[in-house]
Parts: sequence; structure tokens; C-alpha cells
Amino acid sequence: MHVAHLSLADFRSYARAEVPLDPGVTAFVGPNGHGKTNLVEAVGYLATLGSHRVSSDAPLVRMGAERAVVRAAVVQGDRQQLVELELNPGRANRARINRSPQVKPRDVLGIIRTVMFAPEDLALVKGDPGERRRFLDELITARTPRMAGVRSDYDRVLKQRNTLLKSAAMARRHGGRGMDLSTLDVWDQHLARVGAELLAQRLDLIGTLQPLADKAYEQLAPGGGPVALEYRGPATGEGAAGAESREELYGVLLASLAEVRKQEIERGVTLVGPHRDDLVLKLGRLPAKGYASHGESWSYALALRLASYDLLRSEGNEPVLVLDDVFAELDTRRRDRLAELVAPGEQVLVTAAVDGDVPALLAGARYAVSDGSVERIGPSS
Repeated sequence: MHVAHLSLADFRSYARAEVPLDPGVTAFVGPNGHGKTNLVEAVGYLATLGSHRVSSDAPLVRMGAERAVVRAAVVQGDRQQLVELELNPGRANRARINRSPQVKPRDVLGIIRTVMFAPEDLALVKGDPGERRRFLDELITARTPRMAGVRSDYDRVLKQRNTLLKSAAMARRHGGRGMDLSTLDVWDQHLARVGAELLAQRLDLIGTLQPLADKAYEQLAPGGGPVALEYRGPATGEGAAGAESREELYGVLLASLAEVRKQEIERGVTLVGPHRDDLVLKLGRLPAKGYASHGESWSYALALRLASYDLLRSEGNEPVLVLDDVFAELDTRRRDRLAELVAPGEQVLVTAAVDGDVPALLAGARYAVSDGSVERIGPSS
């Protein structure tokens, strides 16, 4: 699979941009702040319905514009599809597939799949648990697009449950009569049911990803491992080690919610569920967070992305590989090793501030990016 053409309208710094793309390696080269990342960010948005840099759509719309449009022609084998998203901050986004408006934004998931390396990836190792949960859930959705609906359902149930808990907490603080919390039992069941589906997918993914991540780390930093991925949450706690089926996970979550109900009512927030869990990344016997060096942390983050790429590729429909300003962050050995590993990809999109940051092994098309203009300058020499 590859993107054959990318069109932007009022997206980030681009009033208009038309970028034809080929299979193989394409590098966007230009000074920082001139729009290179905006191009690959648009491709990533079509794949995930989100940005790897910001959490809302508003910053993606060019200043002064009401909406932005991202459109791509996608080729898979003999088939070509045109996918389009219209971003409307504060209102519902719109989607089209092959110019048909009778689709929802979620329907475009799976048409384009990407794996992106970016400077922000260091947060996978050094950042908060939310970064690692997002990593898992986005990869789950890339593998199984219907999981976008499950994630949305979980967020909706969580919001409703938190609203009820907050009302109960406020009533207690103001000395009012105790609320009728019979409804909370129903929301417990909803949360545990949807949460069990999400949790089952996460645990399955981690089991599949573990050996691939260990292999990738060894390729990037020979002799530096091993790495281990450990999920932390009620389903992996004491007495729950054997919980694997969705029904078993449902029971564990339901029991965990019952255990903390008093604390939840006091604090007015849901304290148990996939939204509170963490993926602990270990290097050797120690957690990478707090113990790994800067170089080891980078290698770990890259290993997770390489493992994701290998997993998606093994399941068909090879993803577009995006390397956003990554090589400038790496020493020469890691730079050359990464280039060697990704060069065979069906489509690899690279951004770099200077042409010298792109390893010679990644020869291919070059675009000069400057002040919002994108000009093809031919293949590398």
C-alpha cells in the first residue's frame, strides 16, 4: 500500500498543497518551522483520525480559515481509493471515500495505515502512562478498525459514570441525603463490559508485540537488551493472573470497581479501568523509565515502532513508514542501523532539516520545503 497523491487545503501552514508521491523513499527537506512535519502529519491524521503533535483539531486548521481538508489517493495492489477528511473544529468532522459523502470519519480507518517515528516518541519511554496507553490503542485500531468504536464507547461510558460519581461526591460534601446509586451498578456493568473488550485486545497485542520489540531492540542496540513489556492493571494483579477471556476480564473489572466504590464516591472519579492502566517497559530487570540512558530510551522507542511496523506488515497491507526528523536525534551507528532496517519498506516518508541528515541508504525522491511551498527537486544523487 502507498499514498499516490496528497492534497491539503487550509491545513496547518498550507493554504493549498498538491504533492504527488511514489512508492519507495521520499524525503521532505527544509528548515525547521517551514512545514515539513505538517505534510506527514496529514498522512498520519488520515490513518488515525488524530495528530501525533496535538490533542485537538483546532491547531490543524490554518489561522483565519474555518475548516481544513486532507485528501489522499491510496493505492493497494490494483485498487485505488480516494479518502478525504474535512476538519471542523467545534463541529462534527466530515469524511468521503471515493467522493461519497455517506460515510463517517471512522469509516476511513484502515484505508491508510501508518507507523510514525517522531521526536515525540521519547515520551513512550519517559512520559506518563497515557502516552503508552495511546500507543497500544492506536496500534489496536490499526490492526482492527472496529476497535475505534469500542474506544469511543468506553470513553462515553466513562464520562457518564464520572458525572454520576461527581454528583454523589458533591452531595456528600454538602451534607445532603445520600443519592440513589442503583444506577451506578448499571454503569459498572457497562464499563466492565466495554473495558474487558479493550483490555483483551491490549493483552493480546502485548503478547504478540513482545518478541518483535525484543528483536528490534537487539537490531538497534546489539547486546543491550532484553526488553520486556508488562501490563499493569487489575487484570494482571494478584488473583487475576489467569484472566484471559473477555468474561474473566469482565469479572475482574467488575470486582475491582466494587472494591474501590467508596473511594470513588469520595473523590468523584472512576479509579479502575483501562484508562488508569500502564504498560511498563523494562530493559533488563529494571524499568526503562528512570533508569535507561537517553540513547537507550531512544532505541527502546524506536524498537516499539519497528515492532509495530513488523506486526502490521506481517498481517498484510503494509503501512506507510514515516520518519519525522528522527535521524538528527540519533548517533551515526543508530542512524545507519535504522536506515538499513527501514529501507526495504514499500513507502517511506522522511523529513529532515538538511539533506545530509538523510542516510545515503535512503535514496529516493526529494522535495524542498520552504515557507509553505513544496517543490520536487528530483531523486537524490
